[in-house]
Amino acid sequence: MLSIRAGKQAYQQIKEQGLQADDVKLLLGASGGPKWFVLQRLDRYLFGDWFAQRQTPLDTLGTSAGAWRFASLGQDDPVEASERFCQLYRTQEYSANPDRHEITAEAVALLEKYVPQHAVSQILGQTAVRQHMIVARSRGWSAHEDRRQALGLLAAASLNSVNRQWLKAFYQRVIFHHPASDCGFMRGWTEFNTQFVSLTHENFRSALLATGAIPLVLDGVKNIPGAPAGLYRDGGITDYHFDVDLSKVNGLVLYPHFSQQVVPGWFDKHLRWRRTYGERWPNVVLLTPTDEFLASLPYGKIPDRKDFAQLPVAERKRYWKQAVEQGQRLADEFAEAVESGTIRHRVEQWTA
Repeated sequence: MLSIRAGKQAYQQIKEQGLQADDVKLLLGASGGPKWFVLQRLDRYLFGDWFAQRQTPLDTLGTSAGAWRFASLGQDDPVEASERFCQLYRTQEYSANPDRHEITAEAVALLEKYVPQHAVSQILGQTAVRQHMIVARSRGWSAHEDRRQALGLLAAASLNSVNRQWLKAFYQRVIFHHPASDCGFMRGWTEFNTQFVSLTHENFRSALLATGAIPLVLDGVKNIPGAPAGLYRDGGITDYHFDVDLSKVNGLVLYPHFSQQVVPGWFDKHLRWRRTYGERWPNVVLLTPTDEFLASLPYGKIPDRKDFAQLPVAERKRYWKQAVEQGQRLADEFAEAVESGTIRHRVEQWTA
């Protein structure tokens, strides 16, 4: 049910030594909305049992849902926080035809319950886990909430199909980071005019809200404290499943992911020739559900945002709860593999 693939360096290390919690220096989390539900039980194992053994700091990097997942880490009880986020998210309800204002209001209410201000103090007051979240600062037409935003998205998608770097005409990558992090492993990231902003009590929740602000679905977040003035949106626009240089990470990168494909940016979803592969990430360990697992889920797929519109509320909630529960199989397989050492025999080299 669980596929374990690793880039060349990570593969060789696991074959020889297995995988221990302290081998992992960076935890990666992708955009994808409710798709992450199948990973929640794996998160619960990682955040609680496995990472409890760590002796060294852990960096996290997330966009959108990935960043929201990782906001559990650093809270006094990360397992309880992850459970709370999952419960709040999967039981959301909207009117028959919600507009972006209603959806934004619901996101703000969820954020208040999931990461209240005292939780921000907990996260920033410890250094065992150092948060990093990516947010896209809008430019040009994309920096508006009216019809110009749609025109900006169309123009950005067209330019991106030719050259991904041309997205910088519409979006700037801004990385909000834990104040204890020097961001050393990402200092070479110059794409999209990357800027770095320290997380504070004043901007943590604004940055977290912004990294999940899907264009046309939620309102952007204006003028985040400590960051350059402007309108901020979903970090998945530039970094959907990531395509960044991870060679400066001093250790392994663990990437629990809901898809067997790694899509660089939001506009690349339908550009099948643009994917990230293991040869470009030699130190990454990629954990994904197998096709067999996906086929066993209700509707034969993982949850996604379309379920809000396509399923009755009660049916959607039941389906999402089942997806979370079935994800326990992924957690159990990973736990058995690392605790018994059989991961040395299960891991496959990730080349494509």
